[in-house]
Amino acid sequence: MRLIRRLDFKFCFSRLFIIPLSILFFLAGCGREANTWSVYKADAESSSYSALHSINAGNIHELKLAWTFAPDDAADSNRFGRSQSNPIVVDGVLYSTSARHRLYAVDALTGKLLWSFDPFNGGPGGGAYRGVSYWEDGDDKRILFTAGDELFAVYAADGKLIYDFGDSGRVSMNIGIRDDPKKISIKPTTPGIIYKDIVIIGNEVSELYGAQPGYIRAYDVRTGELIWTFHTIPKPGEVGYESWPKDAWKYAGGANCWGGMSVDEKRGMVFLSTGSPTYDFYGADREGMNLFGNSVVALDAASGKYIWHFQTIHHDLWDYDLPAPPNLVTVTHNGKKVDAVAQTSKIGFLYLLDRKTGKPLFPVEEKPVPASDVPGEHAWPTQPVPLKPAPFAIQSVSEKDIAFYNQASYDSMVKQFRSWRYEGIFTPPSLRGTLMTPGTIGGAEWGGGAFDKETGVLYVKSNHAPEMNQLTVVDNNATSNINQGYEMGREIYNTYCAGCHKPDRKGGEPNYPSLIDIGKKLSENALIEKIKKGGGKMPPFESVIKGKEASIVAYLFQKRDRKAARSSVQLKEIQNNRAALVQPGDSSNSSTTYLNLSAYSLLKSPEGNPFFKGPWGVLHAIDLNSGEYVWSVPVGNYTDLQKGETRTGAESTAGPIVTAGGIVFSSGSADKTLQAFDKSNGKLIWETTLPATGTSTPAMYRVKGKDFLVLSVAGDSTHPGGYIMAYSLLK
Repeated sequence: MRLIRRLDFKFCFSRLFIIPLSILFFLAGCGREANTWSVYKADAESSSYSALHSINAGNIHELKLAWTFAPDDAADSNRFGRSQSNPIVVDGVLYSTSARHRLYAVDALTGKLLWSFDPFNGGPGGGAYRGVSYWEDGDDKRILFTAGDELFAVYAADGKLIYDFGDSGRVSMNIGIRDDPKKISIKPTTPGIIYKDIVIIGNEVSELYGAQPGYIRAYDVRTGELIWTFHTIPKPGEVGYESWPKDAWKYAGGANCWGGMSVDEKRGMVFLSTGSPTYDFYGADREGMNLFGNSVVALDAASGKYIWHFQTIHHDLWDYDLPAPPNLVTVTHNGKKVDAVAQTSKIGFLYLLDRKTGKPLFPVEEKPVPASDVPGEHAWPTQPVPLKPAPFAIQSVSEKDIAFYNQASYDSMVKQFRSWRYEGIFTPPSLRGTLMTPGTIGGAEWGGGAFDKETGVLYVKSNHAPEMNQLTVVDNNATSNINQGYEMGREIYNTYCAGCHKPDRKGGEPNYPSLIDIGKKLSENALIEKIKKGGGKMPPFESVIKGKEASIVAYLFQKRDRKAARSSVQLKEIQNNRAALVQPGDSSNSSTTYLNLSAYSLLKSPEGNPFFKGPWGVLHAIDLNSGEYVWSVPVGNYTDLQKGETRTGAESTAGPIVTAGGIVFSSGSADKTLQAFDKSNGKLIWETTLPATGTSTPAMYRVKGKDFLVLSVAGDSTHPGGYIMAYSLLK
């Protein structure tokens, strides 16, 4: 048995009294599906849609905080937790993980803890993770989730390990990829999708040279046995093999599904979207289109057999991953109902594909794009461009789009802009620096879209987050001693100072002052004298730091070459990746290594403000039947940059949800707000301020006749481990 299939809620109750009593218990399932949020992004179709309607525009002003659950499991040395876990709710119980990957079951009516499970037995844990999977067969009800590089199965009733699953309740994600499982660590970031009695799961891998491939794997929910594997970097004889160099399957990595999947239960198909091949910004060792990188892929869910694919980026050089599960939608196209797949993207294109064939419903043209000027690189000469819908993200900028804060700042930014290579959205990375827009966190992020099953409208958030790509040749044999002084200072601090001033340097006022931004209070010389002589509760440390003054200054004043540090860390990772290769190929012998050390950093003005004009975050409503926009409004806000009543919009990664009550809920921006928009016109009709940034896509559910909206929230000084917060109509 699997999750109870969706049936029309109104259909069930309109015929309740003419159906034999013998199947009334079956009909109870109709309401159950509407009342729960039992799958990541709501359901197997990844709709992010709730059929609940009691919370609506007429009473949204009565929405109040109903309960809060705080895991309080943050380690003393950690910064505030940021759990990205999207809670799921089944039969009145909420399941979610904390920022440290501890699993919690909470009473969804009251927020009371029911049980918890620590997969690390007190160890550190942590890292991005976005939720759990639920499966049942009669009384056998299970939660499946990954922590570190293992897949766990626990009983939903009490959180106890299921010892007949895998190796005493766990399965190593390192086994069954490509290379030595003892030398790799595969850590999925998004929960697997359930189909019948199997869980299908992607993975997170290194994004550097020699990374592991992003194979898709399916496991038996009862036993943990590996059922099938789909090679996203094809082996000889498989579809797509010719799109790579002949030995690339031995060393090429990436092309992984880290954003999640969707299932068409009726057709028995699983749909996934993949990220870029590695290395993300230079591909001389992977010449070709590189299937199945940056692709929407349809597989037979029971066997993993290939059905179709659609590649959104050929030979990706920009890390333009497909970051979210495909939405399975039904639209009216050319007067007919068509089951389709809607895929959001970082570059701001929305791809609408026939679900059976993968063919685009709206025209897509292969358009010429700029060539690379980096030695050895062969950028693909064309890229697919959907003609409809129009892009939902800003894809091109010019000097007139540079933000003005003051004349000196503006002049500096104009000079920078003119120095970069920029020929539009697909300008390849370069040695001089290439402007990249929308950017690696631009367009739609892992929150993806929310599909309104009533109207055929898709709601999606977009970020305007340009970056600069600049490739640098690095020495493969470089050591990690570039910031040796800084690291020595860190060691001294952790040994002698962290006990009072805390490992994060935040101290404990009033007795132990914070050392964050200490340079604003003391000069370097004054600080050294203070450490040498002591004062108050602090003893003198002259003998400890003698001859090491420069090191402690480097650490406390945070003086290190960040690009050099990044280069050192990445080279170490590359060396580890290549050491794990069982069949080393050309990549392991490359004499030239290019790294983009400026990646994943938003372009900023000298004052630290956005480089280009806003809005920097926008919520869109797109009618998938026509391909036209219904409305677009700024979402999120930078209050210090706001002029007049128009909000600035702000970047965020969590997605929206849409409800039958006529509301789109959204959170995740730096202003710490949870917002509700009228889904018909985009009008902001309600908002509340959270204790910290919302870090997950919300979920909606009903318990004992009451509807709730719930989401994960980052930690703060009161609860460093973060929160799960639920809202309801309190009367």
